[in-house]
Amino acid sequence: MRAVDTNVLVRLATQDDAQQAAAAEAFVAERAWISHLVLVEAMWVLASVYGLGPDKIAIAVEMFLSHRDLTVQDEDTIAAALEHFRKRPALGFSDCLILEVARKAGHLPLGTFDRELGKLAGTQRL
Repeated sequence: MRAVDTNVLVRLATQDDAQQAAAAEAFVAERAWISHLVLVEAMWVLASVYGLGPDKIAIAVEMFLSHRDLTVQDEDTIAAALEHFRKRPALGFSDCLILEVARKAGHLPLGTFDRELGKLAGTQRL
């Protein structure tokens, strides 16, 4: 299976460049894989460059999880991170994913200085 870069996901989500969006759609139509890193990077771009809020970020993650031609790395981990993010959007999607990746790897507690992240099960606030 082929993989996609951040800019491909951004084009799929925003459709802000018709030519690039069409190329992205054609590429993923033959099935494509999204790594954790690419997904997090794309959510950062959507939030910081496009100004999307937590609700729209959550919708974008959901869109990629349910897309018929895309496979997201560790979909169950992404879904668990999305659940945390929906409950506590101030954390940011990346912090939620960091926790869930650590949980899946069996490396808890996750040490953090972040007050909000430190409230979640599986973390230890330092």
